[in-house]
Amino acid sequence: MTSAVQPPPRVHLPSLAVGLATMLGGTLYPPMMVDAAGKADHGLAMALFWAMSAGFVRGVGFVPRAFVWRWLFSGWACALGLGLAGALKLLH
Repeated sequence: MTSAVQPPPRVHLPSLAVGLATMLGGTLYPPMMVDAAGKADHGLAMALFWAMSAGFVRGVGFVPRAFVWRWLFSGWACALGLGLAGALKLLH
């Protein structure tokens, strides 16, 4: 019996770029994650940190085995988190 050998995952540069940009942006300009009143916008921060986490996980080439984790840390999830953060920033 032979098992199917899958090629090793590769670095996903767009996701890695989103992760790095979000990390640097949040570090260098924290006011990006506040609302008009100057208080922390937790929804925006959650969306940005989800995009950053998914970007790093998928960006370095790691693909989890479990379906839920694979989806939560995929390139599509990274894009969804970034889009959600953009929508939340525009709404506030």
